[in-house]
Amino acid sequence: MRILHVFRSPVGGLFRHVADLAKAQKALGHSVGIICDSSTGGETGTALLHKTAAHCELGVRRVPMHRLPSLGDLNVTREVAAFVKDRNIDIVHGHGAKGGLYARRAGSACKIPSVYTPHGGSLHYRWKSPVGFAFLATEKYLARLGSGCIFVCDYEKQSFEQLIGLNGKPAIVVHNGLWPEEFAPALPNINAKDFLFVGEVRALKGIDLLLKALKRLEPEHKASLSVVGDGPELEDYRKLAADLNLGDRVSFEGRKPIRDAFKLGRMMVIPSRNESFPYVVLEAAAAGMAIAATDVGGIAEVLPQSALVAKPDEALLAAKLKELLLNEQAAKAEARTFSTKLLKTYSAQQMADKICQFYNTLLGK
Repeated sequence: MRILHVFRSPVGGLFRHVADLAKAQKALGHSVGIICDSSTGGETGTALLHKTAAHCELGVRRVPMHRLPSLGDLNVTREVAAFVKDRNIDIVHGHGAKGGLYARRAGSACKIPSVYTPHGGSLHYRWKSPVGFAFLATEKYLARLGSGCIFVCDYEKQSFEQLIGLNGKPAIVVHNGLWPEEFAPALPNINAKDFLFVGEVRALKGIDLLLKALKRLEPEHKASLSVVGDGPELEDYRKLAADLNLGDRVSFEGRKPIRDAFKLGRMMVIPSRNESFPYVVLEAAAAGMAIAATDVGGIAEVLPQSALVAKPDEALLAAKLKELLLNEQAAKAEARTFSTKLLKTYSAQQMADKICQFYNTLLGK
């Protein structure tokens, strides 16, 4: 097959998913191309795309894409349609709200199958808010286009059905997967903090809940935390850490590769208010890290109940962190056992196999 992936920003879990697909689909003998935004990702995005380009026989094209709806969306749709025609694409796969918009409209214009994977995106909104209404109404309109949907977890599929509807289109759930080398145990530095947060530093990820939970552990436990990641709200959370008098027990390390991040904390915390199926959960679990994560989105589809916090709440999170501190060795032993179970189920190559089988179904093969 000749496959085109369309998405906006070349960083984060969504891009990780596309990069893995490109690599695995090439290994299966398919030809892959990518179109994404030229204005986001910075040097990190450019470097990641350069690495992924080695698996993209059909090329990588970057064009300006706005996060919010704009007149520029018409130009991007034309760019995608032109790429489809020039490269004789068989199927176009859109990722995220904007990728789904461009892929389905271009697929319809070029009369080829198109697939949509939301990766959370618009599903984080609700109809009652003005912004949510705009996003979800657009999704509902676009649901009339396209050939089918692939969801990264059951939660995402159920949310899509409830908020938007599948319009009778075929849909499957294919969980994200990892490569064998990612199941190597995490080895924290000797001076690693007690806990580690990895992700975009913004309200949706619950970093404020985590900082306040650390404060609740005082004076019995003066726990420490490494925050790996960045975002537009980073300075707000630096200030919050200072206001809570957490001092040098909290360090903000910027963006780092995940295996480098694992060196900076002994136990992983994922305090999100909302998620779909985040890669960091899989990555930390595969590396045998003890984890505390809020039970949101599809997280419970991979982690055992013993790792979950019932809801995004600072008191409940603090109780779980205290439990980990008091039972760290037992929690780590359980996590290492759990990692061996994941190896059999969450494979990047299996993920690509299932997705390509779905493509073939849409192509009538």
